[in-house]
Amino acid sequence: MEQVKILFVCLGNICRSPTAEGLLRHKLQQRNLLDRFEVDSAGTGDWHVGHPPDERAQAAAAIRGFDISDLRARQVSPLDTERFDYVIAMDDSNHQNLSQLAGAGHAHKVRLLLEFSASELDQVPDPYYGGEHGFNQVIDLIDDACEGLIADLLGQQ
Repeated sequence: MEQVKILFVCLGNICRSPTAEGLLRHKLQQRNLLDRFEVDSAGTGDWHVGHPPDERAQAAAAIRGFDISDLRARQVSPLDTERFDYVIAMDDSNHQNLSQLAGAGHAHKVRLLLEFSASELDQVPDPYYGGEHGFNQVIDLIDDACEGLIADLLGQQ
């Protein structure tokens, strides 16, 4: 069976998208499903290319039992929208940028992460300029959405 490829995207690829990548990998590994999926993350901006996730994101992830310290930021490319089956944005701004990057042929792959969530919110807020609470809220939202995403993925296989 061919792997389903999932790409999480936020602005700088140091807070929300690497958290989503690490958390989804962790959840898939716990279910012995990781070999069925390829999970990655990227940013629409290039400011942090090559940098590890924000230390606050790493700390929040570690408290929840998963490690994102080995991830490195990269910028999304048009090839990503061809290669990945799901291109999942954290917010409307990134969704719009990704839809333009994908063009008509691949725009159907671009989704908002919280479409898979029970949350009343429709966007994952950027915790970068906030405190520890923001990073915990982001993990809560991503955790719920990853459960919904897994259910969606398994329903399509």
